[in-house]
Amino acid sequence: MAAAARGGWWGMAGSVANAVFSFLLVGLITRAVGAHGSGAIFTGVALFTILSSACKLGADTGLVRFVPRDLAVNDGRSVGALLRTAVLPATLAGIAAAVPLLLFPSVATTLLPQLPPSDAVALVRLFGLFLPAATVGAVLLGATRGFGTVVPFVGVEQIGKPVLRVLIAIPVACYVPGVLSLASAWLLPALAGSLAAWFALRRCRAGQGVTRSAGHEPVPWRTFWGFAAPRAISSVFDIGAVWVGVILLSVLATAGEAGVYTAVARVVTAGTLVQLAVRLAVAPEISRLLAVDQAAEAKGLHRVSTCWIVLFSWPLFVLVAGFPRTVLSVFGPEFADGAPALMVLCVASMVNVAVGNAQTVLLMSGRSSWHLAVTGAAFTVQLTVGVLAIPAWGVLGAAVSWGAAIVVENLAAAVLVRLRLGFKTVDRGYTSALGIVLLASVVLAAAHTTMGDTPSGLAVGMALGMCVFTTSLWRYRTSLSVGELVGVLRRRAA
Repeated sequence: MAAAARGGWWGMAGSVANAVFSFLLVGLITRAVGAHGSGAIFTGVALFTILSSACKLGADTGLVRFVPRDLAVNDGRSVGALLRTAVLPATLAGIAAAVPLLLFPSVATTLLPQLPPSDAVALVRLFGLFLPAATVGAVLLGATRGFGTVVPFVGVEQIGKPVLRVLIAIPVACYVPGVLSLASAWLLPALAGSLAAWFALRRCRAGQGVTRSAGHEPVPWRTFWGFAAPRAISSVFDIGAVWVGVILLSVLATAGEAGVYTAVARVVTAGTLVQLAVRLAVAPEISRLLAVDQAAEAKGLHRVSTCWIVLFSWPLFVLVAGFPRTVLSVFGPEFADGAPALMVLCVASMVNVAVGNAQTVLLMSGRSSWHLAVTGAAFTVQLTVGVLAIPAWGVLGAAVSWGAAIVVENLAAAVLVRLRLGFKTVDRGYTSALGIVLLASVVLAAAHTTMGDTPSGLAVGMALGMCVFTTSLWRYRTSLSVGELVGVLRRRAA
């Protein structure tokens, strides 16, 4: 639990940095090229992100699962073979996926009909050039997480890349604003991130004394890819759920609506960063505990981590759902129209947070095929609802489709984890966390009723809600296992 708390604090620091600099980047791009231009850029980002996730072939999650098991059972003597098994296929997949983007202009003109053909082709080719490097870097970061540290992932993905993107985008937005130049600002840090991931992995292996793996039987190729292959498909569904709305809006509606939806999705994603922070730390710990037959400890860790996630995530969603227009106005006045969509996604995300990291439990217990079935069903729901609702409702239709998918996916995962694996979620700490959130929600509702969806109402609601939250947190600190979180900070300070 202490290891998960320590990793959770690192993940939380990275999540805050990621949220801040991602907001800054989206704000820079939207104000530099407007909703139309930003919609084109983020359509390219969506395509790049989906392809990069697909090209990993599930190898990053495979390394998160198998590396800690090998460290616990074999002292890490198969890590080198695991890396060779994982990295080479992912590299070839990244190169193969980049070829159509570079050689077939029709792909670009289909995805970006709102841009002049020459600009659309140049933009898609630009993303294709960076695809293989980004894919390899993501797989290597998965290996570093398997060593029980989230520092490389946080440093590269959550701090390094977002900061570099903003630093590059500021002069670009001021002096040479344009779709291609700002897309380049988003892509360039991918190369630096992949190089940093390689150095970090070398350091992790040297620290564990597992630089060589000769003379030891590695994990069978079929075993590794038998787990990773279903995860490869489900990872496409996972990342596609975030970005498919942007692509559908770009094709079925307008680039302006795609830009508004991107801002809405960015806000919602920021709210789930606490969950991601805890997941990064918990996943290898659960895999290690299950590998050495400590299922009771793994189940206890899941319950406590879910309590932490609910405690620190639900208040954020309640706050944003209460003041959606004020939050979206940060991106510009034209983005406030996405307020209904933001409210829908906040409600759906609260369901996501409520079940904790149930999907991580499925994966770390080796049930990648179950996870594939869950994510596949959810993506089918999202795509079906999106195609039907987006032409009529625009941004709201995209939000409804994603929200429906979030609810289906997380409830199904929670049921499987509870009934088939015996991982409970609700305990005394969980109910205490819900009670604290409800008290804070009453305060925020009063502030909204009195002052409306205004910046002053948001400020007052945040101040009063924070007072109620911290007081209640202290009152129920034992059942919420806050001592483990605080204890990690005290040990680090000492």
